[in-house]
Amino acid sequence: MSAFAALLLAAAPPMAVIDETDVKREEPPPHGAIGMSTAYRISDAVPQPRTMEFRRRVLHVGAAIGEHPIAHDEVYYVLEGEGEVVSDGKRAALRKGMAAYLYRGAVVGIRQMGKTPLSLIISYPVEAGK
Repeated sequence: MSAFAALLLAAAPPMAVIDETDVKREEPPPHGAIGMSTAYRISDAVPQPRTMEFRRRVLHVGAAIGEHPIAHDEVYYVLEGEGEVVSDGKRAALRKGMAAYLYRGAVVGIRQMGKTPLSLIISYPVEAGK
C-alpha cells in the first residue's frame, strides 16, 4: 500500500470549531511590544497535534509586529484597515483584501497605518516537534 493510500485510510481527528471570542485577549504585539493589539489565538484552542498556526490579530493605531526572522513561510492577510509590511528591508502597503506571502529566511514585520486598526489573519506551519 502506498503512503498516500495509507493516509486516506487513517481516521482524521474530529473537526475543531473555535469561536474567536473564546480566545480573545488584549496584549502587546509580538517581536517588540510596539503598541497594543487584540489577539485571537485561534489555533491554540485546537487539540494537538496540529500542523499549522491560524491567528487573527488586530493592531491598534500605532502598533506593529516588529521585524523578526522567520523559519517558515508565513501569510499576512488583511481583513480591515491599512498597514505596511516589510520583508528584508523592502516595504509594501497593504489594505483590505490584500495578502503578503513571506518566505522562510526573511526578516519580516508589519505595522498599522492610517486612522483605523489593522485586522489581520496570520498563518504559518507549526515547527516540527511542537
